[in-house]
Amino acid sequence: MEVTNLHWRKSSYSSGNGGACVEVASLTGGLAVRDSKNPAGPMLRFTSDEWHTFVRSLKGAELTSE
Repeated sequence: MEVTNLHWRKSSYSSGNGGACVEVASLTGGLAVRDSKNPAGPMLRFTSDEWHTFVRSLKGAELTSE
């Protein structure tokens, strides 16, 4: 899959947090996520279903930090 010409975006809430944010880009059938401080670095790819499950778990506070 070609991923060199993606339109990356980040939340408007990300300003002022010291650069600790991620960027997302739409892919056919899903999306890609990368560290905004390292745009040439690795990215994670998620299907639409995987991403929606992740977001639902965040909204439901099912994930915890250890």
